[in-house]
Amino acid sequence: MTTSWTTHGVEFLPDTVRKRFRPDADGDPDREWRALTLLDRYAPGLAPRPLSLDGRTVTMSRLPGLPLRGTELTTAHLDALARATDRLLHAVPPEEVAALPERRWYVGDSVAAIRRRAALPSLPSLPALVAGLRWLAGAEASLSAPWAPVLGQADGNLANFLWDGADVRLVDFEDSGRSDRPYELAELVEHLSAWVDTDLDAAAFLGRLTLSPAEQARLLECRRLFALLWLVFLATDPATAARNPPGTTERQAARLLALLDY
Repeated sequence: MTTSWTTHGVEFLPDTVRKRFRPDADGDPDREWRALTLLDRYAPGLAPRPLSLDGRTVTMSRLPGLPLRGTELTTAHLDALARATDRLLHAVPPEEVAALPERRWYVGDSVAAIRRRAALPSLPSLPALVAGLRWLAGAEASLSAPWAPVLGQADGNLANFLWDGADVRLVDFEDSGRSDRPYELAELVEHLSAWVDTDLDAAAFLGRLTLSPAEQARLLECRRLFALLWLVFLATDPATAARNPPGTTERQAARLLALLDY
């Protein structure tokens, strides 16, 4: 079952999954296939095993487990989520990651989307938006600086993290590509799914990972970027706002202000 904003339909079979992409899903099947192939080689069992790529259809193994989104996250959940995420971000050798295309919605894409939407006449006058855009003007150069590359899943929706009672596995790699570790972690903890209908304790999750001082500094800047990106979409895109509970825009504005130390 798909919805109007998805790029694909999914058919669940007893042991396999067929993911059929729309004709306008440019490059998505190749990104999915490439990521699954790399993870099958370097981190087997973390993601579905790729079985075939036929045009716009990717067939993969079916993983056990239920999505973390919408569940009450326990210590065991956080432990497994941290293990899986850290494994993903260390799995593929840097020389192989360097040859990958940049993930979708990397820094340049996110900044460009924010600026486009900030120029819309429909943009409401929110103090958080004003503060966020002021921050972005001074932070864009450092955000765009090169970082050690990793394979990024490029989708922090907790619905893509499956819990089988002991471990977490990952699905949905159609936007994947070259990224960096702080950026990927920031997307996960700032995704709307982390707090709109699930209570992900960001500090507890991130505390399970080893981050250098430089990574911690970049992580904060990337969290601010994602918080601002979500806010401009909630404020200017009726479809984004309609998919979330009433009051989400106001709560997102408060999250951004907190990250900006207001």
